[in-house]
Amino acid sequence: MGLYFLIFLTSFLVVFICTPPLIRVSLRKNLTDTPGDLRKLHTRSIPTLGGVMIFAGTLFAFALMLPSIIDYLRTDGEIKLVISDSSYLTASILLLFFIGVKDDIIGTAAIFKLLGHIIVGMILVLMGNIRITGFHGLFGLYTLPYWGSVFLSIFTYVVIINAINFIDGIDGLAAGVGLIGAAAFGTWFGFAHSYMLAALAFALCGSLMGFLIYNFSPAKIFMGDSGSLIIGLILCILGIKLIEFDPAQLPYSIVGISRPLFVMGVLAYPLIDALRIVIIRSIKGSSPLEADRNHIHHALLDMQLSHRQISVILYVYTALVITSAVLVKSMDSTWGFVLVGGGAVILLQIPLIIRHRKRKDKKGIVKEMEHHQAI
Repeated sequence: MGLYFLIFLTSFLVVFICTPPLIRVSLRKNLTDTPGDLRKLHTRSIPTLGGVMIFAGTLFAFALMLPSIIDYLRTDGEIKLVISDSSYLTASILLLFFIGVKDDIIGTAAIFKLLGHIIVGMILVLMGNIRITGFHGLFGLYTLPYWGSVFLSIFTYVVIINAINFIDGIDGLAAGVGLIGAAAFGTWFGFAHSYMLAALAFALCGSLMGFLIYNFSPAKIFMGDSGSLIIGLILCILGIKLIEFDPAQLPYSIVGISRPLFVMGVLAYPLIDALRIVIIRSIKGSSPLEADRNHIHHALLDMQLSHRQISVILYVYTALVITSAVLVKSMDSTWGFVLVGGGAVILLQIPLIIRHRKRKDKKGIVKEMEHHQAI
């Protein structure tokens, strides 16, 4: 646990100390997001390269402590696996980071970003073999055929990377949800004695904690795509690794927790929001990657809640879903998934229903006023 705290502290200090100079340089060089678009919720120019610090803090702390992590390993096979996973992880993070930075500075067409996400997924799945091999009893399904596993895994990478990007719409939301998710994964891997994965999770956790100091409302800096894409990638890798973890190596304290359900709990909010957004945009005939104001955080904004209130509400929601996934460990995994997943979906529909009713009432009032004017 001392090593994990040291990794957390290192990444936290890198981001906490280095972000203010980055803010000053970004303002001086006009590397900012300016207000004007109706979807933009800020009223002043704000630097958008916060992802540079998340990238730097996470990778620096993880790489610095990797030799110490290797010292904990018992067999040559474990050492070889950690070195292999670390290599493909670093290569993928670098590629995705440069895609994000380019988009933050000069913009990138959505189709090229999507192509980059697919390439990253292919590197991790086909070369790194970091993939979903089955559902481990969920819905009665176990092992997937190889190509089914490959396509599902690449699709999963693309979906989760974009899901985290989608929720980066208000101050502190993506960073806070990512922080809670990284802490949950880090704790699980810590109990499982998976040193490399726990270290990666806590490195991300420290970076996001340091970044959140400057990103929580009112934000002084945004993470941009360079940050949200990396958060999504690391959480996805951790999630797949957790699902595929050998249950025979788990301690009694966590062996009963459904691994797919736990991962779903961590990623429930971004996945549910992304799913409904894609459905809505597809029904309207627009691109799933086209921006709009149909996100859940927009519905909460329409209820006159502040950025801080919305972020805290969704932090609590994420923590509750994760806790629920742990508490139903004695239940059949399929029924647990249905219960927790169904509850998570229903809870997120409340602000949408309220917004729909308000809009309906407003339309009714406008029609009534027009009717009286006509008379």
